[in-house]
Amino acid sequence: MTDAADIAAMDLAALIASRVCHDIISPVGAIENGLEVMADESSGEEMKAFALDLIKKSARQASAKLQYARIAFGAAGSAGAEIDLGDAEKVARGFIANEKPDLAWEAPRALMPKNRVKLLLNLLLMSLGSIPRGGKISVVVGPDVSVPTFTITCTGPSPRIPANAEALLAGTIEGHGADAHIIQPIYTGLLARAAGMSIKIEKTDDGVIFLASPAA
Repeated sequence: MTDAADIAAMDLAALIASRVCHDIISPVGAIENGLEVMADESSGEEMKAFALDLIKKSARQASAKLQYARIAFGAAGSAGAEIDLGDAEKVARGFIANEKPDLAWEAPRALMPKNRVKLLLNLLLMSLGSIPRGGKISVVVGPDVSVPTFTITCTGPSPRIPANAEALLAGTIEGHGADAHIIQPIYTGLLARAAGMSIKIEKTDDGVIFLASPAA
């Protein structure tokens, strides 16, 4: 068993980079395939039209994923910087547009310390694993943005708490240590502790609730 605090800074950076690369490999690969079809003189007009649509769609997906990662994983400003929740909503809607669930977002347009905004976006990423067949994700921030509570409610067919989510959020790593497959919830837990917040996950009859609130 390993503790998240034992992960070296360079290893943490490398694992997060691997996670981001994993997310954008698919749309970038699709763009490359589409360009190959466009360049092939034997491709018919119908095939080229299909390839062009694929390139456009994949470029939008790659852009949305990178914009999301820039805030969720990146520095997003200097130390002590704040991020506008409106910007967080924009990248969240762009990202979720390429996923199965629908997104409802209820948050004031206000500045918030960057680690808290990064925590919110990482919790949203985690929540996707609770409704793998799609459904609805509702994000509520409030009531006071200076001492916020984040409530992410996921409803859909066969809801579930993602595997080992609670242990990973707490920084407990089973087996041989962290890898790119589990680094995101580990990082989410690190963000929560840095932001002075605690996370609870609750299974309900029709969904899963992720709740982040100020630590006692």
